[in-house]
Amino acid sequence: MSETVLLVGGGGREHAIARAVADADRGELYACASNRNPGIDALAAGYESIDETDADAIVEYAASVGASCAVIGPESALNAGVADALDDAGVYAFGPRESEARIETDKAFQREFMDRESIPGCPAFETFDSAAAAAEYIESHDGDLAIKPRGLTGGKGVRVIGDQLTAAEGAEYVLESGYDSFVLEERLVGEEFTLQAFVAEGQYRVSPAVQDHKRAYEGDEGPNTGGMGSYSDGTPELPFMSEADYEAAVGIIDAVVEAMPEYKGILYGQFMLTAEGPKVVEFNARFGDPEAMNTLPVLETDFLEFLAAARDGKTLPELSFSGRATVCKYAVPEGYPTDPAAGARVAIDADSAGRAELFYASVDAREDGIYTTTSRSFAVVGVEDTIAEAEAAVEEAFERTGTDGLRVRHDIGTAALIERRIEHMAELRAR
Repeated sequence: MSETVLLVGGGGREHAIARAVADADRGELYACASNRNPGIDALAAGYESIDETDADAIVEYAASVGASCAVIGPESALNAGVADALDDAGVYAFGPRESEARIETDKAFQREFMDRESIPGCPAFETFDSAAAAAEYIESHDGDLAIKPRGLTGGKGVRVIGDQLTAAEGAEYVLESGYDSFVLEERLVGEEFTLQAFVAEGQYRVSPAVQDHKRAYEGDEGPNTGGMGSYSDGTPELPFMSEADYEAAVGIIDAVVEAMPEYKGILYGQFMLTAEGPKVVEFNARFGDPEAMNTLPVLETDFLEFLAAARDGKTLPELSFSGRATVCKYAVPEGYPTDPAAGARVAIDADSAGRAELFYASVDAREDGIYTTTSRSFAVVGVEDTIAEAEAAVEEAFERTGTDGLRVRHDIGTAALIERRIEHMAELRAR
């Protein structure tokens, strides 16, 4: 049976989703987003300019194209109730309803849910409804804290005392941030990794672990970003993890799905692997960006088959992955994220990327070419037998086309960086 799929969103993550849909022989893709992603545009039978939070317009477009299901990419759409609106209109949305999406969109709800349901891996935390109260707590607290505004911040709102700033600077950040409500948590020390689970009908299927790199500059320096790149190995776990570490993270996902049986879509766990095992940094309610670009290119299971089973309430197919490693590196405009400069021409395309894969994100497609905006521009992904080979494929693409007006974290996926991760975990476990 053929499926007509509506994709909501226009970033690199959504380009990866679009390619997964297009790779199936029995699907027709339509898309809507506030920006026009040229990669999605080339794959879609139709592409409408609609804000991702405009639920009524999205439902109207879904009806006009006869969508049989929808995949929602960005968290802003989930927060706006787009999944609710599509479901209520009879279009199955692979994405949680607004009430379940609060596991990402409301950090206080997330921690209180974990505490109430005895979800493993929850750090010690306190919630605050005023910046002044949060700042007072920071100043009086003995120990490092993670400072999290309660709502969505595009991955750029969290600050960590003892890593990015001092306690005094943390209190100043809270007072000057413009946010009203905060969650303050114990600082988790270890190595971060993410695990994305495909969830429906109380069932879930997990994908290989991925390590994202939030910091803007090489050596994990600089401000946080939406993600500068990521890598995965040919095994479910990463080089600094054991099989037991991976299974412990799966156990946390299992507990969440059991406690939230109505959840559907992607449940993304961001974990800190500590000396005591995985703890939860946060949950997201959608594919990661860039992690979708590590996971979907190695997914061998028909994505549309999975969507149809989820929609029809059937047993979910097991997910099969190729067993290959991936490295993803984002190209961003010079000055990103604090003072990005738009307007650089993007020289790379699918052909010039060579053996690597190209996923467009936030770019401006003009008649004479594709140009950067002020956000992450595009990602280049290597898919090879080893991490080293995948990293080399990405670097070959950048060497071939150049990066004028762009910046890349070239250390992502390198042997030196991964060895530091392995040594760090060994040191923590030896204490």
